[in-house]
Amino acid sequence: MEHEKNTIDLRLFASLAVHMPPEANRFPICAGTTVAQIVDGMHIPRSQAKLVFINGVRKELETSLKGGERVAIFPPLGGG
Repeated sequence: MEHEKNTIDLRLFASLAVHMPPEANRFPICAGTTVAQIVDGMHIPRSQAKLVFINGVRKELETSLKGGERVAIFPPLGGG
């Protein structure tokens, strides 16, 4: 199936939460979409999408998705 439609459970944290789309728990993607493409499509600067976790595992922005994943994106974290 070419460009099969799937959904992911998308979560944006801290300062990125303002970009959270409606129904983020069923965010539509095409199989093969990368996290970077989602970030770009939401007009989030890549420098602000520093930490990516897919199903609880740290991944890179260029990671491709199939559908069904839980995707969490965090901004750069400050320390004290």
